[in-house]
Amino acid sequence: MAIAVLGSGMAFLDGTVVNVALPDLGRDLNASTAALQWILNGYLLTLASLILLGGSLGDRYGRRRVFVAGVNLFTVASLLCAIAPSSGLLIAARLLQGVGGALLTPGSLAMIDAGFQPSDRARAIGAWSGLGGVAAALGPLLGGYLVDAVSWRAVFLINLPLGIFVSVAATRHVPETRDPDARGPLDLWGAALAAVGLAGTTYALIEGPNGSPALVTLAAVVGASALIAFVVAERRSPNPMLPLDIFRSREFSAANLVTFAVYAALGGFFFLFVAFLQISMGYSPIAAGAATLPVTALMLALSARSGAMAQRIGARIPLTIGPLVIAVGLLLMTTIDPGDSYVSGVLPAVIVFSLGLTLVVAPVTATVLAAADARHAGIASGINNAVARVASLLAVALLPLIAGLTGDSFYDPSSMTDGFRVAMLACAGLAAVGGILAWFTIRANVFEAEPEPGGSPPTEVLRDVSCGAPAPLLRPGREAECRPADTEALPRVTA
Repeated sequence: MAIAVLGSGMAFLDGTVVNVALPDLGRDLNASTAALQWILNGYLLTLASLILLGGSLGDRYGRRRVFVAGVNLFTVASLLCAIAPSSGLLIAARLLQGVGGALLTPGSLAMIDAGFQPSDRARAIGAWSGLGGVAAALGPLLGGYLVDAVSWRAVFLINLPLGIFVSVAATRHVPETRDPDARGPLDLWGAALAAVGLAGTTYALIEGPNGSPALVTLAAVVGASALIAFVVAERRSPNPMLPLDIFRSREFSAANLVTFAVYAALGGFFFLFVAFLQISMGYSPIAAGAATLPVTALMLALSARSGAMAQRIGARIPLTIGPLVIAVGLLLMTTIDPGDSYVSGVLPAVIVFSLGLTLVVAPVTATVLAAADARHAGIASGINNAVARVASLLAVALLPLIAGLTGDSFYDPSSMTDGFRVAMLACAGLAAVGGILAWFTIRANVFEAEPEPGGSPPTEVLRDVSCGAPAPLLRPGREAECRPADTEALPRVTA
């Protein structure tokens, strides 16, 4: 348990501390807004592209082995990030970090799933979620302290002792497990097409305002072509990384659309909020990091109650109200003016935003699991997590362009203030779209699923205590072996 938590905790920390370091990092390396976007998106790009492949590798070749390989790669990449002399080399190291994260993130939960008895598994995963929440909570505060007291480079150096300890301890103390039913060739072609498609699309979005028109056009064409080829390849592959037939479920497709809209809004918020506090409001890095603590505190305090409520009333209402409350919180962000105090100007918006988030995270994962057949339960959770990462990636790529924060305007207090308000309006619109989609597409009784022998219902995820703000909860397959209930036998529910 400790090894799985510490391993995944490294990835969680990097998901929160880097945002706090961005302004100092950018000034030190003389990085443009586009370079800052790539520093964030490089990690998300490889993580989103390869997280499904990482889970498959663990099933075939050993979950501990792939987990340790991911930890080692993540640790080496963190060292390269810390010593990077330029933004270009830092981006390359962040791409490598994402590969390591794609190997260790699914592996950490798969080891718990395989190492605990079914009767203890739900509590073990709940503990993993709660302790991971502590890591996410400490991230902004620790990152801000390290930037203030040492340097932004220390944000990456903290992964070195953690990574070495986890690698050695996992090799000595974690038993090796595999999935005996995992067979057939790996979908390497699909993974490559997904990576090229996302990379080309992201490059075109980020470099569009200031890049070479020829290169931007080429990247857009290559990216779009690769994504189309990915869909064709997955349809024809005998062992696809992304089985397309899973999207025949209306609830599954709808839940992922809601995830995309809401997590695009969240990605934009977390990208710009701490930068706005430092550049426009004059906050120190540690103060900006501490400003996000209410998000984690409220999720840790209210997630269990929110999950219990969702289990009683169904997924439709929480997935409608939650995104709309998030949208209200983001609209309140637009009223923050430089010079406002934190308590009266910033905190109310953060609290409203956090309350909305508590209504979304666990129910969206439970809906995805309830809508998937038993044979796709594990991949369904992975797809939902990857959708959230891609949504954040595209939000970080697009928002500075929409908000006018291109070139060096990112570091100008007046431009950042105006751009932040425009970006929060866009994010509020995305969140509201997610809520509207949920109301019209999610059934109230979607949680009525029948567990397979030895499995647990999808609502088990609602009992977790988690602050999974960066992405939805990622659950291993056998923890939610269930199939959609016979909808003809269920009572009719009207709007």
